[in-house]
Amino acid sequence: MICVSVLLVEKCMSSMQTGTQMVKLRGGSKGLVRFFYLDEHKSCIRWRPSRKNEKAKISIDSIREVCEGKQSEIFQRYADGSFDPNCCFSIYYGEHMESLDLVSGTGEEARTWITGLKYLVAGISDEDSLAKRTWLKQTFTEADKNGDGCLSISEVLQLLHKLNVNLPRQKVKQMFKEADTDDNQGTLGFEEFCSFYKMMSTRRDLYLLMLTYSNHKDHLDTDDLKRFLETEQKMTNVSKEHCVKIVSKFEPCPDNQTLGVLGIDGFTNYMRSPAGDIFNPEHYEVNQDMTHPLSNYFIASSHNTYLMGDQLMSQSRVDMYAWVLQAGCRCVEVDCWDGQDGEPIVHHGYTLTSKILFKDVIETINKYAFIKNQFPVILSIENHCSVPQQKKMAQYLTEVLGDKLDVSSIPADPSGLLPSPEALKGKILIKGKKLPPNIDEDAEEGDVSDEDSADEMEDDCKLMNGDVSIKKLDNLMKESKIRDREDPDSFTIAALPPAGKHDKSPLKVNMLYFTHKSLMVFGLFNIFYVSFLMSVTVICFNRKKKTMKLSRALSDLVYTKSVVGSSGWQVSSMSETKAHQLMQQKPVQFMRFNQHQLSRIYPSPYRVDSSNFNPQPFWSAGCHLVALNYQTEGRVLQLNRAKFYCNGNCGYILKPACMCEGSFNPVAEDPLPGRLKKQLVLKIISGQQLPKPKDSMLGDRGEIIDPFVEVEIIGLPVDCCKEQTRVVDDNGFNPMWEETLVFTLHMPEIALIRFLVWDHDPIGQDFIGQRTIAFNSMIPGYRHVYLEGMEEASIFVHVAVNDITSKVSTSFILFSDFSDVPLQVRAVSGIKGLFHRNPKQASLDSHAAALLNRKSTFGAHLLRRTASAPTKGQPKVKRGFPEISIGTKDCSSEGASEERESEEGKVLPTLILITMINDLLQLEKNVFLLNRGQ
Repeated sequence: MICVSVLLVEKCMSSMQTGTQMVKLRGGSKGLVRFFYLDEHKSCIRWRPSRKNEKAKISIDSIREVCEGKQSEIFQRYADGSFDPNCCFSIYYGEHMESLDLVSGTGEEARTWITGLKYLVAGISDEDSLAKRTWLKQTFTEADKNGDGCLSISEVLQLLHKLNVNLPRQKVKQMFKEADTDDNQGTLGFEEFCSFYKMMSTRRDLYLLMLTYSNHKDHLDTDDLKRFLETEQKMTNVSKEHCVKIVSKFEPCPDNQTLGVLGIDGFTNYMRSPAGDIFNPEHYEVNQDMTHPLSNYFIASSHNTYLMGDQLMSQSRVDMYAWVLQAGCRCVEVDCWDGQDGEPIVHHGYTLTSKILFKDVIETINKYAFIKNQFPVILSIENHCSVPQQKKMAQYLTEVLGDKLDVSSIPADPSGLLPSPEALKGKILIKGKKLPPNIDEDAEEGDVSDEDSADEMEDDCKLMNGDVSIKKLDNLMKESKIRDREDPDSFTIAALPPAGKHDKSPLKVNMLYFTHKSLMVFGLFNIFYVSFLMSVTVICFNRKKKTMKLSRALSDLVYTKSVVGSSGWQVSSMSETKAHQLMQQKPVQFMRFNQHQLSRIYPSPYRVDSSNFNPQPFWSAGCHLVALNYQTEGRVLQLNRAKFYCNGNCGYILKPACMCEGSFNPVAEDPLPGRLKKQLVLKIISGQQLPKPKDSMLGDRGEIIDPFVEVEIIGLPVDCCKEQTRVVDDNGFNPMWEETLVFTLHMPEIALIRFLVWDHDPIGQDFIGQRTIAFNSMIPGYRHVYLEGMEEASIFVHVAVNDITSKVSTSFILFSDFSDVPLQVRAVSGIKGLFHRNPKQASLDSHAAALLNRKSTFGAHLLRRTASAPTKGQPKVKRGFPEISIGTKDCSSEGASEERESEEGKVLPTLILITMINDLLQLEKNVFLLNRGQ
């Protein structure tokens, strides 16, 4: 949060709108002198002269970060001393993190622009409501179509349509007349418009809440406010002095301030301030114990950090390292290859991605690693270099990083545990290949495995504990049938007829199964055995172990510590596909492994578009380094941000105790038997200033939206579910839902709560906005959930959390319509987290107790869990146990659509299952009634 005074911000805004002459730098050429200014709406930066005319601008909404000094890659191309660092700054904007690099005439001018831009980007809310007033001024100006400085009734009506307000025309005219105080001229000036807007936006929900605690007075005195804060907001030790400060800060009426009371405007200001936000303000700082071993933490990790886009043709930029490190990432990937003139380079091998120097990458990491926090950074080195260039890499690492690599002062744990993030503050750890201990100490190089972590074959036949698993023939057939449809170059493999006979040859553990296409792609294998069994073809290959030469100088920089017994400190890397198989086949063993050793999960190499996979299943298994493509904004990165924001966004999250020791099965129906579950009760009350969908064809001229809210729980498979409110027709400005949603959580410590707002439409639902929060970061009481990336849009909710002390049978919920039918039906196996188990209601506070007893058929109940508002062109899905879907693009939820993890082929069978179960239940009910009638 940036703390700046209102007067300073107003001065900065005024100077920026007046304009400043600055030098715009370009790569490889002289800078251009241009006149830069902030437009009248404070919505974009413009410059002139420019051949682009109207396109010579950068929207404030598109700005990702404003950096002081000569930090960007463009500045690095100019010789030292070319520019005064105090006059330099960079603006990063757009999905691909493009940079606008500027040099002002004086340091004061640069400071003015940096302060003003950071204010606009952060959307800071001040006690004098400067941001609100700025928004009102912009809205007023845009509504003033003829530019006369006033709004007519027709212009006001058009504005209300744009703001999704659906009020009777007569009501609008009445408020318009009341606000028009200058001799009834029939128009509204800006101040009159502010009065009109205030009348229109008075919150009925907050007014009723205020009346509840004020004994129906039109204000809250300090005693009323204290009672509200303690009873509803669950605050403790609230003093009268604290209440007086709230009145002084938020009450705009001088008379009320004199009386020491909070009127409806002051109460609204308080509830819409950070004090009324759903996010716990203490979680903006590090609040967890950071002295546990590294293996007890989730660590924010990046994959292909250097890329700005896809893995085939996009740009590689050193700026990406600066950006992800300042965004809280603590593990970055460096893909190293031989470059020209003996200089190692970083890029995505065998593709058309651009190349950057390894030295520049290390210098950037050294500069930005510890700007935001001091907790250790892990460099994941993917080494494809020759020995001479490996030695060059070691030289740069040693010279540039210096003492940051020296961990000799960190005391070794006698039990062999890894050091803690606290002990490793300010250190950079190298993750990479290491020479085996049996290599001669005098040898400058040696052979190590060259199994590329991006090679899917590395895990085909081995588990991490050293056991060998040979694929069963029937599994091979099933996989090959699917593969045959997708890959025309594969052999056709079909099941054997029952009477088929064939000779069996024993399979050895060094065999792998491959299809014809695999043989063409990977030429490093000798044909070992071929057997044609009627229509079944099995090809096995004896895999040759790939090796590479590793320089001792580079090997010695790899950080090693004892983990268990005599084994070396390791990070076991595996693809999402292999990790998912382990989750399904050996979840308990996988969890136990993650209690002692670090694991890194990276995206499948088939994700050439740099899409992301769902990280939650791997967090649920205790995986530490779930590497994501930070360059691809969307649902997955929103989950990742929510995960790590709850500890000051420092990049480290302490795991729950049950994940750090003991036995725990994350995919079980009851993963923690005997442990109290939590009941989350969310009352979705209202929405405020919800905009039209960004991808609306008609834009602001489109129809007024019909919003509804969806709440999704993302955690253990058994906890994953979603609920939604009813649709409110024709009201995006202040819709009222007043609906209560109830969720059961087995392990709330790792759960994420996702609030989504949709616009209902007969031909599909349009995404409006979202906010994702870690369960542990939510605070109880009446709270506003501000949609990410939107100035004023929010939903108003009440949060209550209760312990579940008794277990209610699932059948009580499933068969609420058949209470007179004593049916015993077992839950359908294999559908995890699909049914919402609603336990006996524990004691709730005043508003959480108002649950709606909605009657619905079992099929409708199941469908409600299975299908919620999808984006256009995407099927409705239920997310239980998360499946892996390779190649599913992770679309931005703040653009055209909201990405949903693809579970192709599951929706139709689920709907068929619903129909079958409904028919079965109806049949059994009819039989029962028939028998009773006899």
